[in-house]
Amino acid sequence: MLHKFVLPQFAPARRSFATAASVALLMTAIGISLLAQSQDNSQRGRKYKSPPPTARVEVTVVRATNGKPVENASVIFHPLQNGRDNGNMELKTNDEGKAVLELLEVGSNVRLQVIAPGFQTYGEDYKVDKDNIALEVKLKRPAEQYSLYKKNDAKSDPDAKSKDSDKSKPDASKNPPAGQPPAPQQH
Repeated sequence: MLHKFVLPQFAPARRSFATAASVALLMTAIGISLLAQSQDNSQRGRKYKSPPPTARVEVTVVRATNGKPVENASVIFHPLQNGRDNGNMELKTNDEGKAVLELLEVGSNVRLQVIAPGFQTYGEDYKVDKDNIALEVKLKRPAEQYSLYKKNDAKSDPDAKSKDSDKSKPDASKNPPAGQPPAPQQH
């Protein structure tokens, strides 16, 4: 039978060596962590700058006559800087007449333009002052254009009779009869 023989004088030496080794290891770990913390990281790499807060802008485009949504209308956002146009972002409305943009900075100014075939173009400047904005745009059908050449009622244009009477008399100095030289102009 084998007996384990341990000399009593070596047992305390093992404990003190183990204790000394663990203390040295602990001191090394603390020293490395202090050294890492003491390094100045302010000069290394780029500083992170968080993006500015943005707003969610929801534009609903409807017909002015009946309030039904206008599908596939162009909704154009023109961000303004110092009163000048700084590019644009164009979206199309969905089948509910809505277009949503979540890129505009809170506090910025934007020019909103809405274009749809068969409707008047809409345009308005807005201040993006909240983080959630809902806009409703009512598009109108184009109005009849005013023409000088079309006969208008005297009620809407009091000078209509005088304009028509002037047009009925041709100016002979401007249009001479065919085959004749133009009349000399007097100064």
